[in-house]
Amino acid sequence: MYRKILVAYNGTPESKSALQECVRLAPGPSAEIHLLVVVNPPQSVVIGEYAMVSMVGIEDDLAAEKKKMEQELEEGLAYLQQSGLNVRKHLEIGEPVPTITHLVDTLGIELVIVGHSRLQSLAMRWWRGSTDTLLVEKIRCSLLVANDPERKTT
Repeated sequence: MYRKILVAYNGTPESKSALQECVRLAPGPSAEIHLLVVVNPPQSVVIGEYAMVSMVGIEDDLAAEKKKMEQELEEGLAYLQQSGLNVRKHLEIGEPVPTITHLVDTLGIELVIVGHSRLQSLAMRWWRGSTDTLLVEKIRCSLLVANDPERKTT
């Protein structure tokens, strides 16, 4: 049985599937569940050194996104706690893959659970890569990729 599990969550149907998979594993109350929400900085900050963009309003956008993600974090926390799980919450600002990788290393995580979206365009997968694909290369633990069973594939 996994003793330390990290669940990546952002409120999307795919990430809700990650929560459900964690509960289905029935890790028990002795397991540490780490619920992670990552606030992505606006793209203009991420690519700022390569593009001339206006920085006006960046802090406001980031604050609004952080507030939204704090609410998502509380909803995910409540869902897992209602299932009797021992949950620690984490709200981080940055890119998901490096953030998850850092927590895996520092917390001794044994399993990461992420949701997967099949709706991401080919161009986005090419440009930035799929989060779960990049994680396979970066983390040193098991990875469970959850898919929304209600979502139809094409």
